[in-house]
Amino acid sequence: MPAEPAIARAWGRWCASGAVLIAALSLLMPHPARARGVSDEAMTAVARSIEIRRTTDDIPHIRANGWRDLGIGIGYVQAQDALCTLAESFVTNEGRRSLFFGAEQRPSVDSNVGRSKNIDSDFFFRAFVDDAAVARFQAEQPRELNDLAEGFAQGYNRWLREAQAHPRRHAHRACLGKKWVREISAQDIHRRMYASHLTAGYLQFLPDIVNASPDRVRATDAAVSGELRVRLANNLGPRAELGSNVIAWGQRATGGDGAVLLGNPHWYWGGPDRFYQMHLTIPGKLNVAGVGFLGVPLVMIGFNEHVAWSHTVSSARRFGLFQLELDPSDPRRYLVDGVSEPMQSRTVTVDVADEGGQARQVSRTLYTSRFGPVVDLGRMDSALGWSAQRALAVRDVNADNQRVYRNFLRWNLAGSLDEFIAIQRKEAAMPWVNTVAIGKGDGRVWYADIGAVPDVPDDHRQACNAPLAGAFAKFDPRTPFLDGSRSACIWHVDREAVQSGAMPAERLPSLLREDYVANMNDSYWLANVDQPLDGFPSLLGAAQSALHHRGRLGHQIAIDLLQRGARSSEELGRWAMQEALRSRAYSAEQFKLTLLDQACSRVGVPASAGRDAYTKACGVLRAWGNTGEAGDRGALLWDAFWDELEKIPEGNLYRTSFSIDAPLSTPAVPMPNDGGAGKALTSAIVALSAKGIPLDAATGSQRYVRSGGRRWPIYGGCGGAGYFTVACPEDGKDVLDANAVSNSYLQVVRFGETGVEAHTLLAHGQDELAVSNGRGSAPVARYSRKAWLRFPFNEADIQRDPQLTRAVLRP
Repeated sequence: MPAEPAIARAWGRWCASGAVLIAALSLLMPHPARARGVSDEAMTAVARSIEIRRTTDDIPHIRANGWRDLGIGIGYVQAQDALCTLAESFVTNEGRRSLFFGAEQRPSVDSNVGRSKNIDSDFFFRAFVDDAAVARFQAEQPRELNDLAEGFAQGYNRWLREAQAHPRRHAHRACLGKKWVREISAQDIHRRMYASHLTAGYLQFLPDIVNASPDRVRATDAAVSGELRVRLANNLGPRAELGSNVIAWGQRATGGDGAVLLGNPHWYWGGPDRFYQMHLTIPGKLNVAGVGFLGVPLVMIGFNEHVAWSHTVSSARRFGLFQLELDPSDPRRYLVDGVSEPMQSRTVTVDVADEGGQARQVSRTLYTSRFGPVVDLGRMDSALGWSAQRALAVRDVNADNQRVYRNFLRWNLAGSLDEFIAIQRKEAAMPWVNTVAIGKGDGRVWYADIGAVPDVPDDHRQACNAPLAGAFAKFDPRTPFLDGSRSACIWHVDREAVQSGAMPAERLPSLLREDYVANMNDSYWLANVDQPLDGFPSLLGAAQSALHHRGRLGHQIAIDLLQRGARSSEELGRWAMQEALRSRAYSAEQFKLTLLDQACSRVGVPASAGRDAYTKACGVLRAWGNTGEAGDRGALLWDAFWDELEKIPEGNLYRTSFSIDAPLSTPAVPMPNDGGAGKALTSAIVALSAKGIPLDAATGSQRYVRSGGRRWPIYGGCGGAGYFTVACPEDGKDVLDANAVSNSYLQVVRFGETGVEAHTLLAHGQDELAVSNGRGSAPVARYSRKAWLRFPFNEADIQRDPQLTRAVLRP
C-alpha cells in the first residue's frame, strides 16, 4: 500500500490525540520553507487523507473525513483482498459473461445469481438490471450513499492500476491482465446493489423468464421440476443451508444487565455474495463495524456504538404469479376484464464469443405484461407453460424497492434501539430477511420480518386464485397465484404502505421482549415460544407448523441460557459463544436411541446387510456423543443415516405428529415402517463405503478446508440433521471450499460500561483465496480452533493490536 511511514505514524497520533492539522501537515513538507506558506491544495490533501489500518486477521479499519473518501478506502481494501471475485461479478451484472467465459458455460462458484448458463444470465441482466433500472435506483439514494459508491469505484480503480503496474508482486491474483478485468464506475456499484434486491424474486426464475416465448414448446423436465421445488422450499435458492441462526437475550436473561446478540449466518464461503468484514469511521458521524457483501460500501450485519443487529433468511414470499388468459387470435396478447391488450416486447442483445474468439451478437425478444415479466414454467409442469390459451407472469416486489441500502445506511448511523426500530418501520425495506437487534442501555430485544412483501391478504388471494393455482401449490403453497384476467386481482395498494403493492409495516410481524427472541429460518410464528405471532397472511410463511430441527435446537439453547441465571451480559455472552460452536446434532440427541433400537435389533437388520459392517455401525453410533466436533467418531455415519431417513415422508417417519402445544418437542418418536431404520442404516453404510470413508472416521478427517497450504478440520454438519453449527460442503463433496454454505460471519455483541463489546469470527477469511488453499488463512485457522476474536473497536484496542499496520491514501 503506497504510504510514507512518517505520515502514517503522524496520522495515527493525530487521530488518537486530537493534534492540530498543521502538525500533520509539517510531515508533508520536503523543505522547511514550505511551512511558512501552506497551500490550499496541501491542506486539502491532508484533510482528505484516508487512513487504512489492518488488525489481527487482516481486518481493515478505514477512517476518512467524508463519505466519498470513506468509499475510496472501502473499494481499495476490497480490491486488495478480492479483486478477481469483484471483477467477475461486475462482468456478470453488466451481462457480458458470454463474451468472456462462453455462452453455454456456467459460473463455477455459487452466489445469489445462481448458476444459470452465461447466455441466460446475460439476457436477464441486460433486460432487468439495465441502465434505466440502475438510474432509477441511484436517483432514490441519499447523497451519502451515492458518494460511497463513487468513492468505492475510485478506490477499486486505484488499487487495480497499482496492481497492473506491478504484476509480479500480485501474481497470486490470476485475473490480472485478463480482458474482463476493467476499471469501474459508480454505476457498477449501484448495479451490484440493485441486483441483490432480486435474489428472492426474479432470480429464482431467471432461465424461465429469459427463455419464455410463444414459439418455443418446452417439455416437462423432472429434474428441473425437482430443482425448482427445492429452490422454493428453501426460500432462497437451491441450497437448503442458505440461512442463519440469530438469538437475542434481554435483561431477564442477563440479571438486568442489558442484552446480548448472537448472529450466526450460514452463507456462501466464496463468490461475490460472501461477507467481507470491515470497520468504517467518519469522526463525529459514523463508527460501525461488521460485514457486507463484496461490492457493497456499507455494513449489512454488525454493530456501532449504540445498536447491534443480525439477519436470517425470511420464509415470506417476495414475489407472486399471475395467470394470463390469452387472446385467441394472438398468443402475444392477453385479456383483462375481457379487453385484449398487447404484451410489451423488448429485443435484448448480448455479445457472445464464437469458437474463434471473435465477438458476435445474439438477440432475444423478452415479454412483459402489466403484472410483470412473462415466465414459462413448462419444464416444471406442462400446464404451467406458455400455450395458445394461457401464460404466466411473475411480479417481484423488490424490483421497485429502492430503499434497501438507504435503510442499511441509516442503521449504520442509528443512535438507539428505538431509532433502529423506527427506521425499519418507516422504510419497510428488507428484501428477504428477518431482523433481530439490541441497543445500548436497553434491556429489550427486537425481532421483525418487516420488509418488502406483496400485499396479498388471504381473503384477496382466495377470491382471486387463478385456475392453475392448485397445480402450482404442489410445488409451493406460499406463493400467491392470482387471476390476471381480472384487474381487481392485482396486489392491494394501501395508502399507509411506503411502496405501491407492498404490505404496510404495521401489518407485518414484529416482537419486542425482555427475555429472548430467535429465528433459525422458520417462519415468523415462533420468534418466542411464550408469545407466538399469528393472524398474518399465508405468504409470510407457515404459522402453527413444525419447526426444522435446527430451529428447535436454537430455541432450546435460547431458553436454556435464559434459565441458567447469568449474573451479567458478559457471562451470558461467554455462554453464547460456547453454544454457537458446540456442534450438537439435534436429531441424534432426540432420536438416536429410538432409531438404533429399531435398526440394530436382530429383527431390524436387513438380510442384505453385511453383518460385520452393520454390527460395527451400530457400535459406532451407540458410542458417539451426538456432536460433530472435529475429533468425534460417528457424526459422518449419523449424517449419512439421517440423510436416508429424511427421504421418508414425515407422516411415515414419526409416530407422534406435530402439536402447536409442544412446538419444541414434536413431531417425535420416529417409527419408520417396513424396517425403514434398518434400510436407512444399510444405505448409509454403503454410501460411506463407496467413498472409502471408515464408519468410525473422525469428522475432521473428511470435513475440512485447505487454506495456506494446510488442512484445517471443521466441525458441525448440514442443517437437515439439526446441527446448530452448520458446515455444509457442496453437494457430493466432503471438503469445504468456496462453494460451501456454512457458518460464515459470527458475532456475539453486548454493551458494557466501556461501550460496545463484540467477539467475532469470519470462518472463510477476508481473502478470496483463503478457502482455495491460498493466502489469508489466519481467520480460517481461528475458526477451526474456535478462538473467538475480541473485536478491536475502540481506538485504544486498535492501537494495542499486536498485528496493527497503518497506511494512508492521499488524493
